[in-house]
This record gives sequence, structure tokens and C-alpha cells, in this order.
Amino acid sequence: MTMSPLLKKLLQGLVAGGIGFVLALAFWMPGWLDSWEGKAWDWRVNLLAKPGPATDRIRLIFLDQNSLDWGKKENALGWPWPREIYNVILDFCRRQGAKAIFFDVLFTEPSNYGVADDQSFGEAIKKNTPPFGGAVFLSDTTGAEKKWPASVPEPKFRIDGLTPWLKETGAGEGRSVQGVFPIPEVAANSAVLADTHLNPDPDNVYRRVKLFSVFDGRIVPSPALGAFLAAAPDTPLQIVRGALTVGGHRIPIDDRGNALLNFRGASGTHKAYSAAAVIQSELRLREGGQSLLPGEDLFRDAYVFFGFSAPGLFDLRPTPVSGVYPGVEIYATALDNILSDDFIRPTPNALLLTLTLLLALLAGVGTARVSGIVKSLLAYGFFILLPVLLAAAAYRAGFWLPLVVLELGVTVTLFSAGVIYYTTEGRQKHFIKNAFRQYLSPAVIEELILHPERLKLGGERRLLSIFFSDLEGFTGISEGLEPEALTTLLNDYLSAMTDIIHEEGGTVDKYEGDAIIAFWNAPLQQTDHAERCVRAALRCQEKLAGMRPAFKERIGKDLRMRIGINSGPAVVGNMGSHTRFDYTMLGDAVNLASRLEGINKQFGTYTIISQATLELLAGTYPVRELSRVSVVGRREPVTIHEPMFPADYASRKEDLGVFAEGLEEFYRGRFAKAESIFAGLGDRDRAALAYAGKCRSLIEQPPRDWNGVWAVTTK
Repeated sequence: MTMSPLLKKLLQGLVAGGIGFVLALAFWMPGWLDSWEGKAWDWRVNLLAKPGPATDRIRLIFLDQNSLDWGKKENALGWPWPREIYNVILDFCRRQGAKAIFFDVLFTEPSNYGVADDQSFGEAIKKNTPPFGGAVFLSDTTGAEKKWPASVPEPKFRIDGLTPWLKETGAGEGRSVQGVFPIPEVAANSAVLADTHLNPDPDNVYRRVKLFSVFDGRIVPSPALGAFLAAAPDTPLQIVRGALTVGGHRIPIDDRGNALLNFRGASGTHKAYSAAAVIQSELRLREGGQSLLPGEDLFRDAYVFFGFSAPGLFDLRPTPVSGVYPGVEIYATALDNILSDDFIRPTPNALLLTLTLLLALLAGVGTARVSGIVKSLLAYGFFILLPVLLAAAAYRAGFWLPLVVLELGVTVTLFSAGVIYYTTEGRQKHFIKNAFRQYLSPAVIEELILHPERLKLGGERRLLSIFFSDLEGFTGISEGLEPEALTTLLNDYLSAMTDIIHEEGGTVDKYEGDAIIAFWNAPLQQTDHAERCVRAALRCQEKLAGMRPAFKERIGKDLRMRIGINSGPAVVGNMGSHTRFDYTMLGDAVNLASRLEGINKQFGTYTIISQATLELLAGTYPVRELSRVSVVGRREPVTIHEPMFPADYASRKEDLGVFAEGLEEFYRGRFAKAESIFAGLGDRDRAALAYAGKCRSLIEQPPRDWNGVWAVTTK
């Protein structure tokens, strides 16, 4: 059983999709796509990041370069600053009604300004409004402490389900074992101590944050979670499969406790203020003056993070939204995500693989069903763009859907489909187009491409509308021209006529010198084939009329064309030998169309259609009945008609009515009366002139048995 072309294409598309999926999987599983995926993710974040519901609940105070310059210029302060300056910042946050404040500063050494400086700072922290978060640093390789220091208060936090989770994930094996802790004045008075250690992804870009660490059996939160717990210390914490719950907030985490950050935008998206401006504002307010910062409630119920942004203080990190991003702003982003419940969730591997397979198969099948350069390019563009759109939509929904593996699967599929297409059908289609584009309309060529099995000997019976044309007096014209001029003339004429035939969906059977033979309704089915054929004939006559003056300048004569059209059953298909054949037609209907073209000579007309064609037109074009003729090779007479464009018919309506009267008299055998009527039209109607002559000959030699039929004895 022969496989249908459509099924064959679908199977080829599925094969291409399978190849794309397997290769994408082979590159994805070893992690070879990770670095590219990181860049693709950063592109999405840069393009789609936007503030969240809790973005305005967070404030940043930066010790920036302007603050350092101000301290040196106005107060002769070198770095590090005395810690009593930070007391002013704490007082301003207290005055403003902040909810909690976290200092991303490691106070690991006593102040250069003496014990009193540390004690003053400790007392400011102890005031406890707002609650203060201090920084520790935990890692596997750095830090003097390997046990929880006795001078540091025990953490108040516990995470339900932590021990089973550590055993299940193995995360406990890599927990922090060394630490750097702040001086006692800071450690003892802080509401919470938080681990400021950040780990980047393998490409050194910070996209994740670890929400807690375990040191000597104690839970140490991240600055983001620490700031939250400083304001709400009784919040229950629990680990369930794949998530850390913080009160009513559920945070998706991986097996190492990392959460994917949902960045809000470039640095500065969270409202930030210069430390110098905050300090000066507080000092002015103490003296009854005006704050440098607008508004009295800038920090009201807000979480405040204090950190460094000055380039020389070395706390700038590469992130998806910027190559230079303050580390403290990473913590602010994490707290924003906690409050908004919108950390990014990774796409499950099973779903990713299913989607990769589905897209690859769709790309293979989708491209297999289209043909032509434009449609193919549109299909390729659509399927290449589709993973990007899906990845962007997933981002909006809060998921990291890996883009590169999807894009690789689709791209390999499209490449494979192209290779399969070229090696199987592409060369065959190329051959068909080159072999037949000069003879068949583009629609017919596409039909043959879809059904190449038709390129074999044999035919089928079809109802066709058949077109024969010939140039009037072409033999005399050709004798007066050089071969090169004759060839150029024919090419110009045949090209113009063929273009019209193809535009009307016709198939050019062949050219015989100046003659054109064409047909409609094969190989494509055309329910309006008669209308197309007649319209093509009228358009060809109109086109030739427009070209006639130019042709006359070249050859010195008017160029006119006779056309005969008939509709009827014929056998159409590939005729010839096994090595050379033509797509052509055979049958009595074909012969009649040829005869009708020649009959134009008898009546001085240029386009004749048969009664069979007229019946299929269903009134689409007006006609005048021309005659009933007997044709060589046929027993029954044929009624013939001359078609016209509606405007032409309307302009000749009166004369055509007179002609019809004369024709009726002719049919009845009243030749004298008919001759009188036709003679009155002879100066403007060549058919009437031909009838007038015919009537005179019949008057001179009256027929014995008159049946109204004009006997045509020439071909």
C-alpha cells in the first residue's frame, strides 16, 4: 500500500522532532547548556523585571562615595568611621518609625576610636526600636570560630522539619563550619544575627540566596530572613518538601536551601538614600531644623537595610540586572520576595522534558506541512520564537523555564527537517519546478509537488474547458521577418498571453508555432473552469489590442488572434513514452475546440465558444448566438456563440438585436429578408457581412432541404 504524501511528510516531521529532542537532551543532561541558560535568564530578568507588592516596604541607606567624601571634607573622617556616627542613623530610623533595620557591616574588630565608641554603639542598638540585625560571616573555609562563641547569645529560632530535610538532601554535610562573629557590644544587643555569606552561580552571577545556615547546631538566618524575624521574632518556621514556610509565606528552595530571586529591576528600584543625607537630616532635626530628606514618614513601617555602595568598599556584585549591584540590595530583593510570596520557582524536569519533546515534534510536523519559501520562513520564524514566548510567559507566572534547551530542540529539529526535506523531496520538487514552470501555472506545479505520483504515464477522464488560439495571417507575417525578429515577436506575444492563462488557473498544454493550446479543470479541480477559460480569452483579446500598436511598428501589420473554446469530457494526463512525456489531453471535445478556432474565419470573428461552454457559464458573460454549424468529423450540428465583456455588449446592444433578427430569418430560410437585415449591419459587423454574402449564395443556389445549419467544409 502506497503511503499518502501527507502521512509521509508527517512521519518525516516526527523523525526530525525526535532528532531535535534527543540532541537537546544530550546537551542538557551534562550541564553543557547551563552557562548559556544563565545568560538567557539574565536577558529575561532585564527585560521583564518589575517592582512587586512589597517593594515600597523596603528602604536602603547606602554608605556611598558621596558619603565618604562628605565625611572627609566636613568632619575630617577617615575610613573606617567612628561607630557613634551609626548611632545617628539608628536614631533617624527610630524617629521615622522603621519596622526593623539590618546593618550589612561586619563589626569584627574593636573600634579604632576606643572602647567608649563600641559601648556607645552597643547602647544605641540596645534601645531596640527598631530591632537591629547584625552581621556574621559563615563559610566552610573562613573564620576563627568553629563553635558558637560563649559571648554571643544563643539564637532564638528553630526550624521544624530541619533534621529530616538535612538527612534527606545531604545539605547537612556541607553546612558552614567556620565563622566570623561581631564584637560583644553588637552581638549581645542585636535582635538577630544573620549570615552575610553569598554564593554566586558557577558563572559568578548572583541569582540565588541561601535563606539560612546551620552553625554548630544553631540556625543562622540570611539578612533577608533575619530582618523579617527581627520584626516578628515569634514567626514559626518549617521545612516541607521543596519549601521553607515562614509564617504564612511559602518559599520554594532547592536541596541546598537556596531560593531563586525575583529581581525587581536595576539598582535603585528599592528607594535608597545616602548615609550622609540621613546623618545630616537627623542632626538638623535634633537642633529643630529641617530634614534634607522630604517627608516625615519615609521609613514608617519599612524594613531598612544599611550597606556599602562605594566602589572602594568592595561590596558590589554581578547580578542579572547589573554587573555592579550592591550586596545589601540582594538581601533587600530577597526580603521583598518573602513579603510578596513570589520567589521564582524552577520548572520540574519532567515538565521541561515533556515540553521540549512536544515543541520539537510540533516544529517537525508544522514545518513538514508547509511549502514555499515565504510560508517556510514564517513557519521557521514562528517555531524559533515560540520557546522565547513560552519562557517569557513562564517568567511572568513566576517560573524559570529553561529557554536554551527548548530553543536547541526546536533549532535542531528545523535543521533536521530541512536536511530530510532536501534529501527526500527537495530535489524532486526542484526538478519538477524547473521542468514544468514554463508550461504549467504555479498552482498546477504545487499540485504535482504534492502528488508526484501523477508524473507517470496514463490519464484520467475529466470535464475540461479547452482553449485553442492562433494568430491571423501569421504565415505571411513570418515570411517577412528575420528569424531573430520573429523569435522576439513570438516570445513577447506568447509570454503576455501565457501570463493571463496562468493567472486564470489554466494549464498550457503546448505551443505550436504561434498557436496556444490550454485547458482548465486539470490537474486541479475548478468548478468555475468555463468561466475562467472565457475570461482568459477575453482578457487575451484585450491585452493584444493594447499591444497591437507596438507590434505594428515592428512588423508593419496588425496582429490579431482567433480563439475557439469548447467544454466537454476528455482524457487528461501524462502521454508519451517512459522517457519523455507531456501532460496533455485527448478526446472529441479537444478536436471541436480546435475546429471552433478555425471557424472564426468564416464569420470574421475572433472568439467563439460552443453551446456546451455557454451552458456552464450560467450567464456570467453575455454572448450573441453566431450560428448553427456542421463541423467536419461530427454528425450533429453545433450552436456557436461569441462572448463579450458586459460593457462591450451594452455598447453594441442595438446592433446585436438587429443581428439576432437577421439570424432568425436565416434559420427559417428567408434568405432575401435576412440578407437585407445583415447588409444594413455589414459596415460595422464582420459577422453580419459574412452572413449577407452567405445569404446571396443561397439565393442563387437554394438548398433542397434547409435546416438552418451553416455547413463548414474547411478546418
